[in-house]
Amino acid sequence: MPREITSFSNATVKLIRALRDKKARRDEGLFLAEGLRILAEARDEGHLPRIIAFSEKGAAHPLAAEIIAETEEAGGDAIITTPDILSKMSGKDNAQMLLGAYEQPDTSLSQLDRTKADIWFVGEKLRDPGNIGTILRTGDAVGAGGLILIDDCADPFSVETVRASMGALFTQRLAQASWDEFLPWLRSGDGQLVGTSLNTDFDYAAAPYAAPCFILIGNESQGLPTSYEQACDLLVKIPMAGKADSLNAAIAAAVTAFQVRASFRNR
Repeated sequence: MPREITSFSNATVKLIRALRDKKARRDEGLFLAEGLRILAEARDEGHLPRIIAFSEKGAAHPLAAEIIAETEEAGGDAIITTPDILSKMSGKDNAQMLLGAYEQPDTSLSQLDRTKADIWFVGEKLRDPGNIGTILRTGDAVGAGGLILIDDCADPFSVETVRASMGALFTQRLAQASWDEFLPWLRSGDGQLVGTSLNTDFDYAAAPYAAPCFILIGNESQGLPTSYEQACDLLVKIPMAGKADSLNAAIAAAVTAFQVRASFRNR
């Protein structure tokens, strides 16, 4: 049976509230996901929370009741509490009525199997959690394998990233590495590295993409370093018809990925 929490000072309340902080997430090995849709996506991919917190209203939905029961059966901690305490946990005035604390997955390159997909994303120094979440969501939509974050990126397990991914954090593989770790790993097997860049006239729509294709997206404000561009097998540019010289990083990733998918489909 779920245990009831009515105190703001409860240790579990403090733990879940702390997961909004990167250091606490790292120390605990947990991250927070909010809302029935995301928790259902996680369950469908075989992920149940270590801790699930909910209000009476949140538990009323049949799907939510299933996830709560399965979490308990798996040895997780199920907590029923008030909307006010859920708001304190989430840090939002209008909190979702269902929250889950999940174990962070292994994000080493060694756990990736590049043969599992013909498209992968690589993000270099992405600083916007929303962009990371959106790229994960795009990866799910385009049938990509996942996202490799290079160098100093924003935390992929932040609440903002998880929310922007709309559950795709659970459907996409995620890895984190330095460039000096990534490049030898990439060259140890098959893989075409395609960089999106302003420093080329090669139209993205005419490029000869090859699988598995690793789409490299640079930092939102600075783009890719010159040495990273030089390491690419191919640089492509998305032509701009207006005054803007480039797209948002996540949009550029999506446009390029769907073109890669189209080129594979049309062969």
